[in-house]
This record gives sequence, C-alpha cells and structure tokens, in this order.
Amino acid sequence: MSFAPESLNIKMNRKGFGLKEVIKEDLHAHYHSSIIEEIKGEGFSKKYGDITIHLAQEFGFCYGVDRAVELAYETRKKFPSKRIFLTTEIIHNPGVNSNLKSMGIRFLSGPYQDAFLDEVTPEDVVIVPAFGTTVSLLNDLAKKKCELVDTICASVIVVWKRVEKYAREGFTVLVHGKYYHEETEATTSRVAEFPGGKFLVVLDEEEAESVCDYIRRGGDKNRFREKFARGASPDFDPDRDLQKIGLANQTTMLSSESLKIAGMIRRALTDRYGEAEMASRFRSFDTICNATQDRQDAIKMMAQKKPDLIVVIGGYNSSNTNHLCEIAAKIAPTYHIDRADCVVSAQTIRHKPFGKKQEIETSPWLQTGPVSIGITAGASTPNQVMGETLERILSFRLYAHDGMT
Repeated sequence: MSFAPESLNIKMNRKGFGLKEVIKEDLHAHYHSSIIEEIKGEGFSKKYGDITIHLAQEFGFCYGVDRAVELAYETRKKFPSKRIFLTTEIIHNPGVNSNLKSMGIRFLSGPYQDAFLDEVTPEDVVIVPAFGTTVSLLNDLAKKKCELVDTICASVIVVWKRVEKYAREGFTVLVHGKYYHEETEATTSRVAEFPGGKFLVVLDEEEAESVCDYIRRGGDKNRFREKFARGASPDFDPDRDLQKIGLANQTTMLSSESLKIAGMIRRALTDRYGEAEMASRFRSFDTICNATQDRQDAIKMMAQKKPDLIVVIGGYNSSNTNHLCEIAAKIAPTYHIDRADCVVSAQTIRHKPFGKKQEIETSPWLQTGPVSIGITAGASTPNQVMGETLERILSFRLYAHDGMT
C-alpha cells in the first residue's frame, strides 16, 4: 500500500500539455531579468558606481518550482474557457500567486482564497501545488471527477515514499518541519493512512531535546501531548510511540539542523535501549532537497566576499527563504524582503527579521560611500523580482550614473 499520488488510483496529469513553447514568452515577460543575467555573466559580481553587487552562486527558482509554474501556465492555455482552481498557493511567492490570480485562476484555501471546494464541478480543473496536498483532499477532488493537474515536486514525493515505508514497518515517523506547512501536512497525512501509523513533528533542536528527554527518562505524558498537540497524530502516546523512530524532514528545512536532530534522537534511543537495538529501533534518511541544500551552501560561500550587508528575497512564509536568512545573518546584517518596493529609499527598508512574524522598518540600512551587497533569493522567487529589487536599490544611489542598467 502506498499513498504517493500515482498510487491512489486517482487520474492526474503530471506531464503537462506540450505547450512549453506557447507559454515561453509569457514566462519570460513575468520572470526574466536582464540585470540578473548581466551580473551572472560577470562572474556573479559587478560594480555599479560605488555599489558592488555579489549574487549567490545558486538562487531563485529551482527545477520543481519551474515545473510547477510552467504547468500552471500550460493549464491556463489548454483550458482558456474553463474554471481553474489551485488547492492553495502554488509556491510561497506573492508575485507568482498574484500573476496566477490575474490569469483567472482561483484559490481554494490559503491567503489568496477566493473559492471553496464545494464549488468545484466535473467541468472544472484543479491544480495541486508544488508541495502537494493531503490524502483526504486528493480523495475529495477525485470524487468531484474534475480534471486534476499534478505539479508536486519530485523531492516531496521521495519524502512521502520514505515515511510510508517507516509507517508500514511500525516506526513512528518523526518529521523535522513546521506542523502548519502544507508540505508537512501532506507528508503526515500519508502516515495517518496506515493502520497504527504515528507521527510527531518537531520544529527545532529545542523541541527535539524534549523528545530525547522523554525517550531517556519518560515523564508527564499529558504534558508531552499538550506540548506537541498540533504536530502529533491523534492519540499519540509517548510511552508507546517513542520506542521505534524513523526520521525525515520537510524538504526546505535547514540541513545542518536536520542532521543534528537525527543524531540527537539516535543517541537518546541508544542511551535507553543500547547500541545493539538500533537496527530495529532507528531509521534516518536525509530528505532535504538538492536545490535547498545548494542554496544554503551558496549563501555560506557568500562569506568569502565579505559583503557589508545581505538582502534575501522571497516570500515571508517560505521555509527555504527563512533558512537562507538564518544562515546569512551569521555573515552580515541581513534584510529579508518579499518584494521590490520593500526598499523604500536609500535610508529606509521594510523587512522581516529572522524568527519574527511581522515586517518592520529599519533606517538607516544602506551605508553612505562604497558598499558591497550580497543578494540571494529563495527557491520560489523569480529572477524578475530580484532584478526589480536591484534596480530599485541602484536607482536610489546612482540615479543616472554610468553603469546603471
């Protein structure tokens, strides 16, 4: 039994409609940036007046996001007169979702919601986003007998197959992730489909340490349940369900933290049951996607450029973008913005500090005189948004100076 989408006996279009050439101009107009291509052509660093821009070696749209956006645009072209819905945001980027909304695509949930599931009919088309959706929602959509378009990232499907294997073998699935994230909700829904399937979601090392403490020493069962109420399977019993654990991660989490948490859990199980028991009590598989890892590695390498500050561009609810900010903040003052007009002026910037939920304003943010700026973007951020941000920064400092693009 498997609950990856191809195994649910639900007919979904995953290959697209052969319209890549037809949509090429639209994608170029919405997502291409000439200034980004220019800087890449100069070895990822270029000087404009007294400002030096350093691009990370890896940034922006990954393969999975590219594919999801392409399929959404193809779907609109294929069905120009049909109603098209997205189950929720296709990716965590406000510009991309706004573009889809302007194309007449409606949203069944999330911050852009403008429709409801009970409105969907067999004549409609529903797109499942890059981070997937729950088994129950897929089954509900199948009952609608509507056209389904699957843009789910292949890396996410790898995680699903891994956790299904754990659950099938009687292991509690421990996910390093955010319990409220669409990908983690989709992942844990697969575990819940197995008889006796149990899962637990931990956000960080602090939560993982609470799990380790309980494995080693036991404790107040009700207090544990209360702490993890929003990220545990129904009727989770820590006395029973922490004896055999299989580790996985939301694909966009911080890789180093995921590996550390896996080590913490293994040591706790070893302390409780002994090394000889580990083959039957512990499983671990690094499910951080390659694109996420590449972008995290690239921002670490930015330290070699010694930037005066770093601007990270991407949706505020984008997990991979927030982790880029976490890494960048250890290198230089870092500003996470989700759109170009967050750069208010050469003095003021609106941004979301890492670990905070609300946008704030900072003044001053851009020093006078020569300055070097590191730039990166999350995997859901189009080059065009990066380019607009750069051009806005340069316009406030350079105006009509030579070298301005």
